[in-house]
Amino acid sequence: TVDLSITGHTDTLGRAQDNEALGLRRANVIADQMRQLGMKNLTLKVQSHGERNPLVKTPDETAEPRNRRAEVTIR
Repeated sequence: TVDLSITGHTDTLGRAQDNEALGLRRANVIADQMRQLGMKNLTLKVQSHGERNPLVKTPDETAEPRNRRAEVTIR
């Protein structure tokens, strides 16, 4: 069995609560795409780090496209 973890991230623009929800939506889109590709027997963990774990450290209210991402970890 393959265990898959999908984590959504955002930049620091906007409210932290909104970014948490946006990160979760971003991760769920990837999870849905994987299911549509036939990967239905996976153990999927979908989560959001919102703006809490940036790839590039920035001050609040900073647009940084590299922080807007989803990370997929396969175990």
